[in-house]
Amino acid sequence: MNKPTGALSGIFTPNVVPLDKSGRINEDGLAKYVDWLIRSGVHGLYPNGSTGEFTRFTAAERQRIVKVVCEAADGRVPVLAGAAEANARETLLACEAYAGYGARAVAIISPIFYKLSQDSIFAYFEEIAKYSVIDVTVYNIPMLASSIEVETVQRLAELEKVIGIKDSSGDVAMMARLISRIRPQRPEFTFMTGWDAVLVPMLAVGADGGTNACSGVVPELTRKIFDRFRAGDMDGAMADQYGLTELFHTMLHAVDFPDGFRAGVELRGHPIGGSRHPHLASQMLEIDRLKERLAAMINAFDCVEELATSRADSA
Repeated sequence: MNKPTGALSGIFTPNVVPLDKSGRINEDGLAKYVDWLIRSGVHGLYPNGSTGEFTRFTAAERQRIVKVVCEAADGRVPVLAGAAEANARETLLACEAYAGYGARAVAIISPIFYKLSQDSIFAYFEEIAKYSVIDVTVYNIPMLASSIEVETVQRLAELEKVIGIKDSSGDVAMMARLISRIRPQRPEFTFMTGWDAVLVPMLAVGADGGTNACSGVVPELTRKIFDRFRAGDMDGAMADQYGLTELFHTMLHAVDFPDGFRAGVELRGHPIGGSRHPHLASQMLEIDRLKERLAAMINAFDCVEELATSRADSA
């Protein structure tokens, strides 16, 4: 299996995970979805992210998801694998497995549930960086885990194995501070935004790309935004950013996260199946109504094929 090397940049997809009627991972469906994402222009893949509902799978299932994604990618794009486990020891075991599958690097959040000091967060990542067999990116997602402050990221950037950060705070000023402090000493350090609503502003302050949930639904649009920005077409990039922001907020705040993104992927012709989390009948009706709104929004993007065509192509 080929394994991409070098710095991470561009649009990475935190993919959803299709399930079969029994609630098991639909591996064939996942592989087909990954292939479609790559053919639609994404620069990389990010299995076991929050959009992929990694906490709702067992450790063995998480490893299986990464293996399927790496095999489907087959070296065409890099895989940034979510490797967050309950403690440093289990996380290191995941790192070892994902390196063996051909992942380019891993993304690790600060430990969840317990509120930690910045020193404890640093110690956790330092331990992982010391023993990991694969490069590590720090995943800052303050809405779901202990927030990682600028000074802590700056300390972590001094560790050779830590090669970047995926920040899902949506805080453009914070990203600018991180880049201004770290890039002079680590020019190759990667800065990725996980907040779709500010993709272009993040790129404008120096981010290298994004791990964007919307790219799992409209990969053509997120790639178009990135390409327009890199080509110097700020007006065009921002015109598309406005549409992406509306789509992002519609899916983000629908029912419960990530139900909106799962509904969007299904609209693009990829059967997703039910969620591991149970829903009330009223919530299922809400998801059906959401699909009608999403269909109109997606069809409005001139770079995206009509949904009926997408469904036919994927059958």
